[in-house]
Amino acid sequence: MAGIFDKQAKIYVNARPNYPTEWFSMLAALTPHHTLAWDAGTGNGQAALGVAEHYEQVIATDVSEGQLQHAMPHPKVRYMHTPLSMSDDEVVNLIGGENSVDLVTVATAIHWFDLPRFYSLVTRLLRKPGGVIAVWTYSQIIVSPTFDPLLETFSGMTSPYRNPIVQYAFDGYRTLPFPFESVGLGSEGNPLPLDMPKEMSFDVFLELLRSSSAVAMAKEQGVDFLSEEMIKEFETAWGGSKLVRSVIYKAFMLVGKVKL
Repeated sequence: MAGIFDKQAKIYVNARPNYPTEWFSMLAALTPHHTLAWDAGTGNGQAALGVAEHYEQVIATDVSEGQLQHAMPHPKVRYMHTPLSMSDDEVVNLIGGENSVDLVTVATAIHWFDLPRFYSLVTRLLRKPGGVIAVWTYSQIIVSPTFDPLLETFSGMTSPYRNPIVQYAFDGYRTLPFPFESVGLGSEGNPLPLDMPKEMSFDVFLELLRSSSAVAMAKEQGVDFLSEEMIKEFETAWGGSKLVRSVIYKAFMLVGKVKL
């Protein structure tokens, strides 16, 4: 799927939300050391920048070169391309070696991963004891009683073009395998629900839809769900293209440590 995200990279910069600063403070409080963090599936670096406020160095990796080309620079963040052809040993050595990482984060991306392979890497890399892995996603945005049913209908229309593994995100990570010991912030089958309130313009909302993998996949197959008619229907329900709305992203987090 790296090819799709390469093409969507520029849209992601404007469409995808930054995460609350208090999330990163909460996670940093869980690790006794703050030397090295790994942000896997970093995309444009939205989460890596938050992690960098608490750790001396962040290695931010992605299989998509296009995403990394639009990554936001930070003196503590090193962006690294990790193509699927890299061996596990190469990835471990690139990031810092076994038993070296204090915090692993995956923001709205782990559902795309080869989970057994990734979890094996995490187990090797996390500092023991003390290392923590945190993964999170958001499954929907809440706008208004008038707007939300239209968005739900649109989601249903695009669902045939949705990769089945994205269902983990739509399930709020309740079905996501997560073989780590709970630290009190969600556990396998029972993620921690979190709300992300944001101010959003109508233009950003449209970019969010365009950045959806299902919408992108449909367009590649000649189906454009965001026709002028559809956009106008969304605009009317939104309250006009100039209106900035307070929306809520419904998010879910799982945090754990390696079972010893």
